[in-house]
Amino acid sequence: MKYQGGCHCGKVKFEVEAPDDLEVEDCNCSICSKAGFLHLIVPKKHFNLLTSEDELSLYAFNSGVAKHYFCKTCGVKSFYIPRSNPDGVDVNVRCLDTEPKSLKIEKFDGKNWEQNAHTLAHKSK
Repeated sequence: MKYQGGCHCGKVKFEVEAPDDLEVEDCNCSICSKAGFLHLIVPKKHFNLLTSEDELSLYAFNSGVAKHYFCKTCGVKSFYIPRSNPDGVDVNVRCLDTEPKSLKIEKFDGKNWEQNAHTLAHKSK
């Protein structure tokens, strides 16, 4: 299924190909818990940014591998390149305009990221 999504103000728009029934992660790390991000990790080939990258601002911290992209206008982070899957894209399910048939939310212990990141590696394949 192709999902449409984007930021609050509409300047950042994307589409993502994913199953009708989604299984996503709710991470308790410092950045995800504060932002309320629900993780849908897909291969890069299943993600298409429909607007210009000029609408995005980049934030990277710690190792610099994760690339957190925010709308320059409204500040919403609707997707990013995750450290766990640098070959994929992580979409915030809360930023999808198209609703999935069903949504299963799994808890992910991001506070102990080093011990748990390997459980996400298959998601961008």
